[in-house]
Amino acid sequence: MSQENKPYQELRTFNTILRKFTEDIDEHELVWHRDRRDRKVEVLNQTNWMVQLENETPQKLQETIFIPKNTYHRLIKGTGDLDLRILEF
Repeated sequence: MSQENKPYQELRTFNTILRKFTEDIDEHELVWHRDRRDRKVEVLNQTNWMVQLENETPQKLQETIFIPKNTYHRLIKGTGDLDLRILEF
C-alpha cells in the first residue's frame, strides 16, 4: 500500500482502489474535495463513519454509495478504522 502524504493507505488496480482510513487520523485531514471520475464506494467493514455530499446532510456510510464526478464531498470521522473499495468509471 502506498501513502504519498495522503491521510489513508491504498492499493490500486486498473479501476479499483482499496483504501483504509485508520482510527488515529486527524479529522482536519478529511477535507472537502471532488474527484475527476464517477465513483462507487463500497464500505468493507461496519463503521459509524459518515459521508457528506455538497448541499446534503451527512449520512452514515453503509454498504455502497455513488459519488458523481466533480461533486464536492468529505468524510466525517467515526470510531475504528474505515475500509473502502472504490470503483472508478
